[in-house]
Amino acid sequence: MNAAVHSPERLISVDSHVHFTDEWVKARLPARLHPVWDQAARTQGEYEAAELRRGQKNLELEDFVDPEAARDPGHFEPHAKLKAMDRDGVQAEVIFPEVGGAKYCTPRLMGTDWQEALSGYNDGMADFAAVDPLRLLTAYQIQLFDVDFAVQEVRRLAKRGARCVQITPFPTEQGLPDVHDRRYDPLWAELADSQITILNHLDLKASTWDVFRRDPTPQKGIFTAMPAMMLAEPLAFWILTGTLERFPKLRVLLVEPGLGWLPYFFETILDPRMHQHYEFPGVKLLPSEYFKRQMGATFMYEPTGLGTAYRFFGPDCLYWSTDFPHPATCWPNSRRVVEEQFDKAGVPQADRRKIVSDNALRLFGLPI
Repeated sequence: MNAAVHSPERLISVDSHVHFTDEWVKARLPARLHPVWDQAARTQGEYEAAELRRGQKNLELEDFVDPEAARDPGHFEPHAKLKAMDRDGVQAEVIFPEVGGAKYCTPRLMGTDWQEALSGYNDGMADFAAVDPLRLLTAYQIQLFDVDFAVQEVRRLAKRGARCVQITPFPTEQGLPDVHDRRYDPLWAELADSQITILNHLDLKASTWDVFRRDPTPQKGIFTAMPAMMLAEPLAFWILTGTLERFPKLRVLLVEPGLGWLPYFFETILDPRMHQHYEFPGVKLLPSEYFKRQMGATFMYEPTGLGTAYRFFGPDCLYWSTDFPHPATCWPNSRRVVEEQFDKAGVPQADRRKIVSDNALRLFGLPI
């Protein structure tokens, strides 16, 4: 019998995806905002086609997901999502939207309606999670355009049981300051006090689309390999600006960065600069110490990177995920893949349990 059947730990995936349809979202919006939502979606689609993907094949979501998983009802509906998780032996998941409300709910696309629309979008996510709030954790969307509104939205979502929020890793793409700007201090303080974790999910900068346009491969395989290490930028801004030092209870998780490059980045690039001719006012620890204390990273299947990161950071800041239903997903074979991956990485049983379960239970305040 497969040894994975006897695996004692629960599996908690810190990155999974759901496609919230326009109909699901608009059901949570007042009728007057339905055309606003539709127009924002059209405008964003036209912008991407005209400016970002100029002259390229119009790839669909199915081009970037696992075909079987993408067609599973669990990609769209909460009860079916739970069944898909049961099939995979996964106890709980953090769910990210395929197309986040933050893409549409902006002043550029919605004018003064963006705040109400974003709250409605978050209500749609909350309703999805309400089917089983201990198993379905949603990465609520928070925008940085209006900090007072962001604080109010965090407080509102906290009452609905929010445990994490998704914030853009690249504020300057929206014409906003980076995370160290003092205007954000009330928001970071609120999130820290509420014990709500910030999730910086893999995202794209506009400049990266130039690679998309030059990529000749059918599913844009060159382009899709580029963004992960771009998360080095927000990682460095959180740490080297002293922001994490000023907010020691704040927690920030990088989602889908890959693990293998992180030990190199800290050992060779960041940590040595603390002893060279660089000044980082307000930074009192080695960058890797802040990462281990307040940050972390998710991964899918990466035995070599997992082993390297485990030996460099230890187990407490590493978080496993299925990435359902994207190409890297191990669904519906997660038990077998976990067994195989951790065996190759040389991670002992007690620390494996931390990485696939206990770290997430602790971070998101779930019952142990």
